[in-house]
Amino acid sequence: MLKYFRGSFLVTIIGVILAYFWAEHSHPGSGFLALFIVAFLSILEVTLSFDNAVINAMKLEKMDDKWRHRFLTWGIAIAVFGMRFLFPIIVVAAFSGLTVMGVAKLALYDVDKYAHYLHLVHAPLVTFGGAFLLMIFLTYFFNDKKECHWVCCIEEPLQKMNCVKYIDVVVALVALMVLQTFIPEEQKVAVLMAGFTGIVLYLVIDSISNLLECIAEKKAALMGGTAKLGFIGFLYLELIDASFSLDGVLGAFAISKDIIIISIGLAIGAMFVRSLTIFMVDMKTLKQYLFLEHGAHWAIGFLAIIMFISTRVEIPEVITGGIGLVIVSAAFITSIMHNKKQLQNQVKEIVDNRQE
Repeated sequence: MLKYFRGSFLVTIIGVILAYFWAEHSHPGSGFLALFIVAFLSILEVTLSFDNAVINAMKLEKMDDKWRHRFLTWGIAIAVFGMRFLFPIIVVAAFSGLTVMGVAKLALYDVDKYAHYLHLVHAPLVTFGGAFLLMIFLTYFFNDKKECHWVCCIEEPLQKMNCVKYIDVVVALVALMVLQTFIPEEQKVAVLMAGFTGIVLYLVIDSISNLLECIAEKKAALMGGTAKLGFIGFLYLELIDASFSLDGVLGAFAISKDIIIISIGLAIGAMFVRSLTIFMVDMKTLKQYLFLEHGAHWAIGFLAIIMFISTRVEIPEVITGGIGLVIVSAAFITSIMHNKKQLQNQVKEIVDNRQE
């Protein structure tokens, strides 16, 4: 197992050293406090994104080794610098009218003012992420090709509703319209556009991904190989990670106002999530534990709802991460029970055949 997490431990060591010296440089004597914050943020990121690792593993199984490697190299650079440092700065610049460099200086040297601007764009940001994640949840459960169910009393009726064309888009748009009734007048347009963008972006990426997957499967059938995805699969994973990270980035400012410390803490957590993803792919975890995939999608659905609610009500990150962890853990436990029951049935069948 160590080989899968070697890179994560390396990032942790480098991150801890950088965090300590940055904190001592910025506020002498605060080095050890910074280390505690980094550790807390790392654990929080892993807790929040455990279901993200399961979803990533689903897509990564269809990618070749080259793009799996890039997911850990290019992907972690995008996740750390792009989504947890640069993206919030770009969004703040877009909504505040300031330049990107101006906002970057605020993030480094006037963290209170930067946190204030980030708070102002909180509602559109989490609406975008919530809408994107909601589409992932709805697409999975409305899929008529889904062969097994975890929560049968809910999942079976949802699957039958797939006969209604574009039902996932309709439900997402209705959820967005309901959300609008609770949003202050001055933010309605921004929140609506952010949610609409999240839905459209998901549809575009998912459509291209499905198209290329079909092409790859046809080529693989002719050549006798296995269909693999490349750049589009990679892009899809990065967008999922971006949606998951929005809530964590915004919530992290309740713990620390230092964007460097926040970025380091979340980066360490993100690296462990990526290592966990590769581990699950190689160990065929999703095939061994039947309901883990279902639990991850249920956790995504709850996270999307929580992100919508957080546009008006502040929800602690511990609660957000805790709900996801409980759901995925329940799916894992029921998968073990299912496997045990299947094994008992197989043993019973063998014994019965021998007796006959």
